[in-house]
Amino acid sequence: MHEYIERVVDLTDPNETELLNLTLGEARHRMLAGSPETIRNFDGSFALVAKDGKSVKLARSLDRPLRYFLAKQIEGPALIVAHRIDAIRQWLEEQGFGDQFHPYYTRMVPAHHLVTIQLVGCPDPDPTYERFFNPSRNKYSTDRAPIGHDYITALKKEVHKWLESIPETEPIGCCFSGGIDSGAVFLAAYAVMREMDCDLGRLKAFTLTFGDGPDLQQCKDFLGKLDMEMFLEPIESNLDDIDVAETIQIVEDYKILDIESASMAVALCRGIRNKYPDWKHLIDGDGGDENLKDYPIEENPELTIRSVVNNQMLYQEGWGVGTIKHSLTYSGGLSRSYARTYAPSHHFGFKGFSPFTRPDVVEVAEGIPFIELTGYDVDKLYALKGDIVGRGVKSALGYDMPVFEKRRFQHGATSVDSLRENIPTGEGQLRKKFLELYS
Repeated sequence: MHEYIERVVDLTDPNETELLNLTLGEARHRMLAGSPETIRNFDGSFALVAKDGKSVKLARSLDRPLRYFLAKQIEGPALIVAHRIDAIRQWLEEQGFGDQFHPYYTRMVPAHHLVTIQLVGCPDPDPTYERFFNPSRNKYSTDRAPIGHDYITALKKEVHKWLESIPETEPIGCCFSGGIDSGAVFLAAYAVMREMDCDLGRLKAFTLTFGDGPDLQQCKDFLGKLDMEMFLEPIESNLDDIDVAETIQIVEDYKILDIESASMAVALCRGIRNKYPDWKHLIDGDGGDENLKDYPIEENPELTIRSVVNNQMLYQEGWGVGTIKHSLTYSGGLSRSYARTYAPSHHFGFKGFSPFTRPDVVEVAEGIPFIELTGYDVDKLYALKGDIVGRGVKSALGYDMPVFEKRRFQHGATSVDSLRENIPTGEGQLRKKFLELYS
């Protein structure tokens, strides 16, 4: 009988895993030897592969992409694991297996799950998924004061740990729109740097502007009310420089809102890089909308307020593993769309971070009694984030944070009309451009 030889090709970059409380080796050992729940205690960003014989285990944090592809060889299966689709494709072509590749045959590891793959030959069994992050829901009362305090306190702790890991001479850039999430992150970074007696000259608030968007004035108003205008640094860009095909290649996706947002992130990162060739560290507020369920429900015909407030981490994970709407190729929710933030910053050589993606912060958000606080009223849900975050910033950081109406990143850097002129509105057009990368 033919003996299959299992092979795992790990193309992930160990530098993209930044664990604060254990080594790579210790993390892999726990993945193999411990219960899935132990991964919940991994502090930091990670995309990990661990192998024990024919069993391979994969896990990632919300802010790191991780993909895999199972190739067929005469001598046995080969599992290729990487951060990106194009890395998998390149390896397959170099090894003579390019004809097996299709982007939709790649699989994304869903965030917050330990994935186990058995390399036992053909046919291959389905992977198994075990949740390692399962926050309790509705654990708070309807008193918003402790919710806000705990939420921003958790945020501040994550910012503190992140800043401690960065050399004290290196500058810190906050991707800043003057909105609730980037505002809270900027103020947390400012507060922590003051407590650590850091040089505040290291800190900048980078704001993307195309000259016709409302964000720049909002940022001036935000910082002006706090007497912090000196931290603002506009990053000017030109709409003619937006290349949708380039954005799609960088993020390896085609969803309209994500391509719009990622196009802004590309412009911002390119502008910062051109101005500061050696800058490395960026912090942002991605994930804040997902945590407080602050997206326009009426823009998505699949959603109702009941589905939004009744489903655990819907915006972070989509409809969830094992459901009909879950994409094996892309995962769901922020688990999928975090590429809009991660990929542009990585492409331009930055190390990005959002404290809103950390489990301790998400856990506080999941404990909010959204149903009791909103009574299934959409307007009350939309108003909730500003109230909770504003209270928390005052309680945990000591600042009266200005709270402005929600606006998407892409609608703040430029006008909606200008955006429409430069980015196609049909997902079919974007999907076609995506597939052209592999034709």
